[in-house]
Order: sequence, then C-alpha cells, then structure tokens
Amino acid sequence: MNRLASEPSPYLRQHAHNPVDWYPWGDEAFDRARTENRPVFLSVGYSACHWCHVMAHESFEDQATADELNARFVSVKVDREERPDVDAVYMEAVQAMTGRGGWPMTVFLTPDGRPFFGGTYFPPRDLPGTPSFRRVLEAVDDVWHNRPDEVDRQADALADAIDRRTRLPHDLTVGALSASRDPGALAPELVASAVAELGARFDSAWGGFGPAPKFPQAQLVELCLRHHRASGEESSLVMASTTLGAMAAGGIYDHVGGGFARYSTDDTWTVPHFEKMLYDQAGLVRAYLHAWQATGEARWIQVVEETVGYVLAELAAPGGGLCCAQDADSEGEEGRFYVWTPAEVAAAVGSELAPVVAEWYGVTERGNFEGRSILRRPLEAPLARPPEVEEGRRLLFAARATRIHPGLDDKVLTEWNAMFGSSLAEAAAATGRREWTTAAVGIAEFLLSELRQAGTGRWLRSWRDGTARHLAYAGDYAWVVEFFTRLAELTGRAVWLDHAEEAARAMLPLFGGEGDGDGLLYTTGNDAERLVVRPMEILDGAMPAANGVAATALLRLGALRGDGELTAAGESLLATLCPVALEHPLACANTVSACELAGGGITEVVITGERPDLLAVATARFEPTMVLAWGERTASPLWSGRDDGLGYVCRHFVCQVPASSPAELGLRLDAERDAGRVPTGARAHP
Repeated sequence: MNRLASEPSPYLRQHAHNPVDWYPWGDEAFDRARTENRPVFLSVGYSACHWCHVMAHESFEDQATADELNARFVSVKVDREERPDVDAVYMEAVQAMTGRGGWPMTVFLTPDGRPFFGGTYFPPRDLPGTPSFRRVLEAVDDVWHNRPDEVDRQADALADAIDRRTRLPHDLTVGALSASRDPGALAPELVASAVAELGARFDSAWGGFGPAPKFPQAQLVELCLRHHRASGEESSLVMASTTLGAMAAGGIYDHVGGGFARYSTDDTWTVPHFEKMLYDQAGLVRAYLHAWQATGEARWIQVVEETVGYVLAELAAPGGGLCCAQDADSEGEEGRFYVWTPAEVAAAVGSELAPVVAEWYGVTERGNFEGRSILRRPLEAPLARPPEVEEGRRLLFAARATRIHPGLDDKVLTEWNAMFGSSLAEAAAATGRREWTTAAVGIAEFLLSELRQAGTGRWLRSWRDGTARHLAYAGDYAWVVEFFTRLAELTGRAVWLDHAEEAARAMLPLFGGEGDGDGLLYTTGNDAERLVVRPMEILDGAMPAANGVAATALLRLGALRGDGELTAAGESLLATLCPVALEHPLACANTVSACELAGGGITEVVITGERPDLLAVATARFEPTMVLAWGERTASPLWSGRDDGLGYVCRHFVCQVPASSPAELGLRLDAERDAGRVPTGARAHP
C-alpha cells in the first residue's frame, strides 16, 4: 500500500495498492525529485475513465514497470476533478507537444514543475506509431541523464507555450480594448456566425456536429435553440431537435435507468463510453428542458424527468450533495452493467413480455456490442413507452439492480453540484415539481454548510466523508453565483440573492489577478498554490469555460439586484472575450450566449403579490434572456413603485403596461421577444 491510501479521492485510492511508489501532488514529491535529481512522472486521470483503468492494469499494477518507475522517477498521481488547475496546465503542454489530449494523461516534469515530454495512454507493448510505456520510460531516463541541456530547453519552450495558450493573444486583447461595439450589439452576429458554422458541420442523418467520436455538446444545442427563438429560423430548430432526438434514441442514453453516458464512439450514438458524469447530466437536462419549453414536445420532458430521476436516485451522496460520476466498467468489463442478451431479457421480464421488450429496444442474438445489445430506439421512433413496455422496463431495472454496479466516485464537487443545481432549479420552476425544488434547495444548503472554510467563508472545491478540501476555483464560484441566482428565481426568497452576491463579490478580486490578467478571471485564486503558469479558462471544454459562466451569472444577478457594479463586471468580461468568440464562436458557445444578455439585452419580469398564474406563464416559456423577480421584495429598482397582483415586463427597469392576466403577460413577453428579433446575417441549412 502506498501514500495514496490516505487520500480521500476515490480515483487516487484506486491506485493505493499499486506497486508504484505514488505520491499525491504536493511539496513532498517535488522536494524528493530535487534532492535526488529525478524527473517527476505525473499521471492525471479520473475514476470513471475507462482507459485510465486500462493503463493502470497494464502498467501500474505490473511489478516490473513499477520497479522501473520507483528506481528512476518520482511518481505523482492527480485526480483531474479535484485539481482542474494542474490538469489544465499540463494538458496544454501535451496538446502543444502532440496536437491532442485526453486521459489518462502522462507527463514528465523537471523538479521545478516544468514539463518536457508527455502524451496520453501508452500501451504495455509497442504498437505501430505508439511506443510502449516502458520504452518511453527508458527514453526519458536516457535524455534526463545524458542530455540535460536538451531537457532544459524543451522545458522552457513548453512553459512558454503553456503561458501563451492559457491567456488571450495580444492582438485579440488590443482588439477588445478598441472595439467599437459592445458585446450586446455583437450578439446577433455572434449567434448567427456560430449557427452558420454549426450548419456546415451538422450531421443531418444522426444529429451532432462532426464525425465520431460524438460528444453531447449541450451548449451547441442551446445556441441552435436560442437562434431559433431570436430569428424564427426553422433550420436551427431542426439541428437542435435532430441532435436531441438521436441522442435520446441512442445507446448513449440509458433507457432503463435514465441519464447519459459521456460520449458515443460512433456516428449513430449507439456505442458509448459508458461512464456517466454529473456535469453532462446538468448540461443535457437544461438543453432538453429548453427544447420542451420551445416546442411543447412531450418526449423532451420525458428525458428531463428520467435524467433528473437518475441523478437524484443514483448520484446522491450519503452525507448530502451529489456524487461526481459512475464508472464505465463493472465486473472488469466496459459497459457490462448496461448490456443485454435475449436470454437475459427473458429472464428479467418473463416469456410473455420478452418479445415486446426485445423488439422495442433492439435486443438481438447478434447484439451490437461484443455479442450483447446496448438498448436503443430506432431514429425518430416514439420514446413514450406503452404500458407493456413500461412494465418491461421496470422489470429490467429491477433485474439490473442485482448486478454488480459500476464504481461510484462519491466525492462532491462544488462546481458540478452548482451546475446541476442550477439546471434543476430551472426545471423545477418550469414544471412546478415541488420535489425538485426541495432537492435543489437541499443541494444549495449542503454546499453552504460543507464546502466553505469556517470563519473566512472561502469556498472549497471537493468534499468526501465529512471533509472538504482544495481551494475552490473560478468555475466553482461562477456556478455558485448562477445557482443561487436561479434559486432566488425558483423560490422567491431574497436570501439566495444575498448568497449569490456574497460569492460574486468574493470572486472578482480573488480571481481577477494582479494587473496581468487582461481583465479576465484566472482559474486559481490569488491565495492558491502557484504552478508553472497560472491558468485561465477562455474556451469551453467538457464544461463551459469559467469566464463565460461568470459573465452570465454576473449579468443576471446584476439585473435582479439592480446593481450597476455587478453588471459592469459581467460586461467587462464579455468585452474582453468577444474578440475570441468572433474568431472561434463554437469554442466559446457559452460566451456567445452570454453576449445576448449584455448591453441591456435582459428582459426583467416582476410578478408582484400572490399570482401563481402569472408566475406559471413566465416560468413555462423558453426565455433565455429573462430574469424573474417575485416573492419577497428587495431594495432592487425592479420592485420600486410596483403594485401587488400584477406582472411587469421591463428592460433597463423601464416597463410595459403591467399585465393583470396570464394572457396579457404572454402578450407582453411576445412583444418583448419580437422587439428583439432581428434578421440574421447568416443562415444555416442542415
């Protein structure tokens, strides 16, 4: 047993019995590397990662490989979910060296933390174009001892490359400072440009944007829905609906238990990598919810209900909050928990239902995955289950529950919980599901009680078994602000705006840098450990970049508070990000969406007094630029001079004639939408 046995991270504990002399990230490892003049071998992954498990079994559990690592290197394991700063810095190095990235990530560092060689998965034996892991170790050891000047030059070059890749290019920074149009004025152009590019990449047969492997990319679907709302173009809705429909029909969706796998390995969304990540559920719940609001199609809300049900049942942490992920593997096989043979279906549901269930879900003797069947529906086939199929699904779920479950990463991350909580709060408001309201408030109360430092209130990143650790990052703070603002809109309670404002005002100076951040937020706080460079999230990845999330959260909170300082902070972030979004709109999808809120783009709705009928009109609609005030009155100008029992639709605190009936409020919201609808500068034809 090595040092990782005392770490709370489930991923690190998975490696506690390796013969490798692992260290967690920290001074002890780097001090030893300096003292003994050894390179640091850094391995980064996460608990639900299939190929991380493969490399662990092939290499880290192998005694001969471990002996070589122990004799020549100081080996460090990092959970990328706990330390996204470490992951981001060295992923940039790997991408600079190889042109691609992924996990497991393999990087070799000097004792001062500079990378000089890296990659991702290395096999135990040489493959065409890929050396074995032990061959890599021999080569690195050779260059370390025999060509130290080359190591130093490469380390300096990569450190410079990381620094360039993790901040705004100078020409774009200058462009931001001299831009003649504000982000709000640029929003129609940005959205149209992004959607036109999506149209060129759109798979009209199976949905999605580009070839396999296909990731859900909820933010790109959101852009299509927003464009349709703003322009009325059907082509945008077609792209969103085709993509959502194909994913919900495919094997990437768990038809028995709900929820989505991380991505599909094929064009048809049939064969996923089976891990389920909380952040994917968060993004997709919001995308399907918005599709339901925009179209009224029952299939979309079915997916929302089943995905939320999965998260609240299967990812609930024992002490509160939501767990990170479920593993891809069980019983030593990828996907074993989720796949079926006809005989297994018959044993689960009985001989009478078996033919119906097998036909509905496409279970055959041949199968579609290693001799078994991943359940899926034909494209465009109904998702709503007839009673006999629903009974069969219930029986499949019960039978599956007796199988060995995939591993559960039961740490609770502030960012991911706040992201899902935000989507859940929006879904609860739209549907009126009281149990979802209770769950969203419970997540928030858990974060407040368990994920802040006593005394200082400084937010922390990760919690497990009653202990919170790691200073929270900009993404944690940004999503907390967004989540608590959504909770205020859901519950009508002003205390959530207070909590949101407290987090926002702490976030800005903590992550705003020391005069060298180009006006953006760094990933790490001013009080955090300094890495070889200080990273900054500008482009979206698996999750939206922190700066775009922060801009949205600040603008929405600023509008509800009537606080010009918060609004200005959000618009300042967007003014700096806009040039990047113009160059790379799909890599900045969340920023593009945020720009619609800038420059007075927010519709302010105030429901006064006890008017649940008016409230239902506002929350049921797809209104992505709306903020909603109701319930407890605050000092915000939104409440100034408002009579009870009415619905006010405003912009910049200037309101239309108040509505006294649901029909009138709907007309006011329609008028506000139509006033903002402008012809698009680009059209996307799937």
